[in-house]
Amino acid sequence: MNAIIVDDEHPARIELARLLGGCPSVRLVGEAESAPEACELIERLRPDLVFLDIEMPEQNGFDLLESLPPPHPHVIFTTAYNAYALRAFEVNALDYLLKPINPRRLAAALERLAQRCAAAPAGPLGPAVGAGPDASAVPLQPDEHVFVRDGERCWFVAVRSLRLLESAGNHTRLYFDKATPLLYRTLNSMEERLPPTLFMRANRSQLINLTMIEKIGQWFSGSLKVTLKDGTEVEFSRRQAQLFRERMSL
Repeated sequence: MNAIIVDDEHPARIELARLLGGCPSVRLVGEAESAPEACELIERLRPDLVFLDIEMPEQNGFDLLESLPPPHPHVIFTTAYNAYALRAFEVNALDYLLKPINPRRLAAALERLAQRCAAAPAGPLGPAVGAGPDASAVPLQPDEHVFVRDGERCWFVAVRSLRLLESAGNHTRLYFDKATPLLYRTLNSMEERLPPTLFMRANRSQLINLTMIEKIGQWFSGSLKVTLKDGTEVEFSRRQAQLFRERMSL
């Protein structure tokens, strides 16, 4: 997969190029330090992927995207500022990496891109993380962030910060920090996306983050009751309690 880096800071381009050197699925074919230079480079090289900084002189990263004729390459934003995260996913960026870039986050973003390309080899920018039919087929990693929208409210949430997911018919209520947004997704579809190393079904209607467990106690007929770090009590069904014991035993 051919990629270019667009960043006005030379040290940032060097560091990202170094990280990409360890990613055999990506071939770096060019670099640009401004939006006008990037436009010319994209038109000439037709890269599959653009690593795009946001705050640059002349034009910012969003201005660059608006000026590009279709078809668009996939875009992964690389920036030192988290203030643009919501807007980034509104323009259907593949991912949003904060500087200094974590190699694991970079690898997770490239893995998501590979899976999306396998499902749909050609096309414009993919759907926002956490939204749209194609996104539901892409598994998330613990260190990733997701874009969550409930009505007019939006959040940019770390997957590992989700402590509880609760079924509400065809909806799922998320619990993180002090927020409890309701998403139009079933609990089953959410479970398919979340990393199984981090999350486990407690019963038919609740899915918990195992790292959020504070206390474990016996309950009726072989079931378990766990207390999460925020004080929420969740009951494991007898079957799930047995699976939990087997999973967590040495």
